[in-house]
Amino acid sequence: MANFVLVHGAWGGSHTWGEVPARLEAEGHKVLVATLPGLGTRQDELHPGITLTDHVDAVCDQIEAAGIDRFVLAGHSYGGMVISAVASRLGQRIDAICYVDAFKPESDQSLWDITGEFEHNWYIDSQRNRPGLVEPIGSIDFEKVPGVVGYHPLLTLLEAIPYSGDEEAIAKKSYIFATGYQPTPFAGFAAKAKANGWDYHETGTDHFVMQNDPDLTTRVLLGLAG
Repeated sequence: MANFVLVHGAWGGSHTWGEVPARLEAEGHKVLVATLPGLGTRQDELHPGITLTDHVDAVCDQIEAAGIDRFVLAGHSYGGMVISAVASRLGQRIDAICYVDAFKPESDQSLWDITGEFEHNWYIDSQRNRPGLVEPIGSIDFEKVPGVVGYHPLLTLLEAIPYSGDEEAIAKKSYIFATGYQPTPFAGFAAKAKANGWDYHETGTDHFVMQNDPDLTTRVLLGLAG
């Protein structure tokens, strides 16, 4: 039996992992679907002061509370920022890491550093009437859905976290790239993962790979546990 720790992306919550957690559990594995402060079912905790470090702390705290020692770590979209920092802290305990159409920063890079003009304009302009809280990217006349989708704290997109070096202890690294999501900010991260010899996969779905290709997502994660 393996332990899986799954981290969701911005604006949404743990539900974005769809059927994948149940499929992993059906194979006899233990799954922790972490929920980030201020997002998803924790929307009531949202405030403009939440940082990337707060999200990383939350995931590490949930791992400890669950009594998990060794595990496979996976993150979707913005969750790639979170799992990169978690890997820097707990890399000695992580057997494999998977980026699911996710950002993969280098040491001391923020999400702002690795996105472009479109994203930058959105992050700044969409929070002008709710300072520090960013609307879902590309949304029009956005309205929060309690427990499902809401605003995202701006500071998490601006903070950079230097790596400790412990992330290098992770033996298996994987990337799943959604080719059906265009325009995508993830092509460069996917290409680099492929060039570096990572376990690499593509799917023709949109950005929500876990929901729209649960077969591939589950297969990749189970392969990392083997």
